[in-house]
Amino acid sequence: MKKAIFLFSTLAFFAFAPNATAQNNDKNIVDIAVSVDDFSTLVTALKAADLVSALQGEGPFTVFAPVNSGFAKIDANALNSLLQPQNKAKLAAVLTYHVVAGKITATDVAAALKKGNGEATLTTLNGATLTAVSRNGGIYLKDTNGNYSKIAKTDVMASNGVIHIIEDVVMPK
Repeated sequence: MKKAIFLFSTLAFFAFAPNATAQNNDKNIVDIAVSVDDFSTLVTALKAADLVSALQGEGPFTVFAPVNSGFAKIDANALNSLLQPQNKAKLAAVLTYHVVAGKITATDVAAALKKGNGEATLTTLNGATLTAVSRNGGIYLKDTNGNYSKIAKTDVMASNGVIHIIEDVVMPK
């Protein structure tokens, strides 16, 4: 019964989640982020961490991109501190925690969740892990602190990978 509920919720998530076109895009990950108003805080952070050129590289990358409202949930003083030049390494660690090497589509995540009985571990570019979990009828990322971020939109294809839009910033330890 649990397995049937899990499969139904996973299929429902991917059937009803708003997907961008599955075709390849001529724009790279950074170009897409710059073109979306709701990624303005992410773009500011990428610039402050000096990661723009890295995410313009060949890849492929899978980016779990938090929207502005996700960054707004972080204490304003803490966020402003991270954006300061002296905290560039800390900010880079947070941002690379949102990136996985390779191109992982929603279909790949669903298959990994099925194989892992509702959980799939992802190793991020900063060397830490995120766990994708099926929960409350959706797919979430669980960070190493036990906090969850819902994947709100999947498969925004870029020339050098894929973006999945998340509702919160995930944080490494």
